[in-house]
Amino acid sequence: MSKTAAHPPLSVADPSRWKALVFIALAQLMVVLDATIVNIALPSAQTDLGISDGNRQWVITAYALAFGGLLLFGGRIADKWGRKNTFIVGLIGFALASALGGAAQGEAMMLGARALQGAFGALLAPAALSLLAVTFTDAKERAKAFGIYGAIAGGGGAVGLILGGFLTEYLNWRWTFFVNIPFAVIAAVGAWMIIREPAGGRNRAPLDIPGVVLSTTGLVALVYGFTRAESAGWSDTLTVGMFVASAVLLAAFVFVESRVKSPLLPLRVLLERNRGGVYLSLGLAVIAMFGLFLFLTFYLQVVKGFSPVKTGFAFLPMIAGMILGSTQIGARLMTRVPPRLLMGPGFMVAASGMLLLTQLEVGSSYPALILPAQLLLGLGMGTAFMPAMSLATYGVNPADAGVASAMVNTSQQVGGAIGTALLNTIAASATTAYLADHAAEAAAGGPAAKLIQAQAMVEGYASAIWWAVGILVASSLIALTLINTGRPGAGGPVAGSAEGADAELKVPVIAH
Repeated sequence: MSKTAAHPPLSVADPSRWKALVFIALAQLMVVLDATIVNIALPSAQTDLGISDGNRQWVITAYALAFGGLLLFGGRIADKWGRKNTFIVGLIGFALASALGGAAQGEAMMLGARALQGAFGALLAPAALSLLAVTFTDAKERAKAFGIYGAIAGGGGAVGLILGGFLTEYLNWRWTFFVNIPFAVIAAVGAWMIIREPAGGRNRAPLDIPGVVLSTTGLVALVYGFTRAESAGWSDTLTVGMFVASAVLLAAFVFVESRVKSPLLPLRVLLERNRGGVYLSLGLAVIAMFGLFLFLTFYLQVVKGFSPVKTGFAFLPMIAGMILGSTQIGARLMTRVPPRLLMGPGFMVAASGMLLLTQLEVGSSYPALILPAQLLLGLGMGTAFMPAMSLATYGVNPADAGVASAMVNTSQQVGGAIGTALLNTIAASATTAYLADHAAEAAAGGPAAKLIQAQAMVEGYASAIWWAVGILVASSLIALTLINTGRPGAGGPVAGSAEGADAELKVPVIAH
């Protein structure tokens, strides 16, 4: 008998599942915070550690490569070794790596710490989501739990901007790393004492080593390609080489997975149309979101002159919208309407908020334009994220819950890398074109030249935001077209339920 099986499955009435949610959500918040909190601290850390401008991006890239490249491996480790065990090890490792980053004395130590954070994050993130998936099997409880989780997944990045601003401005950049330690310790102790993994959910199949190597190298090449494109350009030889290598490696990965007996990523996880629709629509939506965080941060700080702390607070309406959309709209309606009727309109509401931001100008009013746009974005994303997170593991065999959860994180991570690179490139091209058209005014110097520079930046942001609008509309159409399952609780199995184990690829398809 496995250690997992030593505990009976959690009953619906067991109050410990809600306590478990607190620690799972805390761990997720820590991982999401880390994606943005370090961005705010980067200029100070660069100066203190003597990191060159050329190597500065590696503080972000080292984390992204390790996290994005190892997610599928981390998901399968969770399935094989036990989600609770993987979750706790991920938390402890993340805390130690954060301590190393906070104590860094030079460039090499900092980059090593960031890579370690990414590696342990790749263990932690899929373990957290899959624990949620196998713990909450009742449709109504699952809706509430994923509502909270979806709000954190969507709004945590903006919280990171606020916290990063506070810590950097009033303490020291090192605290943007040290702050992870209490999060991790509390979550690890709580998980050890409270979380009880349902029986029979482990995958005892041998590890697919060729799949691990091909998926990791393919995803690393893909993420690095987009990251490099941002700084070196899309026609750079190494950038193109990375995209070609990624295509070859990932094609080989798919071929291997279709042939081996115990694949790292069973293709049934991807090919089921509802889960496939979630991974694709969510990945596209994250492209738009990451681009927005980048542009609004620069707009508020550089163009409007906001401090880091004030910039962080300026994102609060988006966080409020996400929490409201996820817990009050998504969670309440999820058991009443099919997921596509939340995700499709949700992404469209977010697109309407993004559409408002295409009207951005140097003198735009925060209350009149940016605040309502953020509220619409938050409401739409929160409403869409919540059923997406739940549906990503809906009907999956419990033994595959970890790797299915990892696919959600992979689509978000790759989407983030694409969003930052693609939209930043579009913005930079539009800014350059604007400056070329107004070269004479810019050359005059004085206040007029500064105004032209600011107008050029805003022109670039607005151009890229138009693309983000189109991407969100595409997310909405994909969700409405591909996702066709009925509302949860209408007779369908969920991951971790008794029938869910035997129901892979048999999620009920109900036409609405």
